[in-house]
Amino acid sequence: MAESGQNIMEKAEARFMEKQKKTAERNQATAEYVSEAKARTIKTARLRALRLAKEEADRAAEALNPTPKKKRAAKKASVLEVKS
Repeated sequence: MAESGQNIMEKAEARFMEKQKKTAERNQATAEYVSEAKARTIKTARLRALRLAKEEADRAAEALNPTPKKKRAAKKASVLEVKS
């Protein structure tokens, strides 16, 4: 009888240790996920700031040096005369 009680205790302890191990692994995975999400957020904010700064610089450069607008081609008068 004492042997079966010992066996039950060993199994219970083994299950407990397995649950502890899985909990530790889950906590580590969660910490990695949170860390990666934070890094992604920081990188996205940095890239957004760079993009907005570039767009602002492009707008400022365009204001200082406007590009000439292309003129539309005028319709040919001969085409209109032929139809009349």
